[in-house]
Amino acid sequence: MASLEGRTALVTGASQGIGRACAIALARAGAKVALAARNEAKLSEVAAEIAAAGGTAQAFALDLASEESIKAAAKAAVAHFGSVEILVNNAGITKDTLLLRMKRADWDAVITTNLTGTFLLTQALISSMMKARWGRIINISSVVGETGQAGQANYAASKAGLIGFTKSVARELASRGITANAVAPGYIETAMTAVLDEKQREAMLGRIPLARPGTDEDIAAAVRFLASDEASYITGHVLDVNGGMYMG
Repeated sequence: MASLEGRTALVTGASQGIGRACAIALARAGAKVALAARNEAKLSEVAAEIAAAGGTAQAFALDLASEESIKAAAKAAVAHFGSVEILVNNAGITKDTLLLRMKRADWDAVITTNLTGTFLLTQALISSMMKARWGRIINISSVVGETGQAGQANYAASKAGLIGFTKSVARELASRGITANAVAPGYIETAMTAVLDEKQREAMLGRIPLARPGTDEDIAAAVRFLASDEASYITGHVLDVNGGMYMG
């Protein structure tokens, strides 16, 4: 495992699921981790878990639907750690319904949190990376951002937007020693997918050649790799972690 000693990472949605797994994986690799989410109590639990394992982590309240909250959290993280060189834009929400029934508020909420929030936080932290002339921006997209999904027009649009955003940022910041990549999970066992009934679950598994759902740790391993120097020549890439569910 490549070491991330001397680096600081900020992970959004770090209170649970994929975000929590990413934060723990980065801490195990030696990075100091800024844990960002709305649920401060859960963040404190993750920080304590990392500290108990010998790592360093600090919780920061962050609401990606609020520009003020985003700027405050970014400023606080840089002030606390001195810099942030690794950014994992993981947090996201869903408000699923068929297009004919989708309210404008449901569209706006998902786009604001998943896409606009990522833009604003990335913008707030790139100066820290540019100063270091080293940076890793890793955006958690989704297989539905590549394939589309009935009942998820807002979510799929936000995740497809992240892919375009990632590639544009990769071109813009490459000369500064900063890479930008996306990870596109498939069917991962998380709180977000726990609402699926058995029929939906079986249908999903039937589309996966490896015949199993992914885990938080599967995604965290990909994120840790992209954050490391081992991935120094990879930028503008979408890494599919989906068990073969989609092969682009």
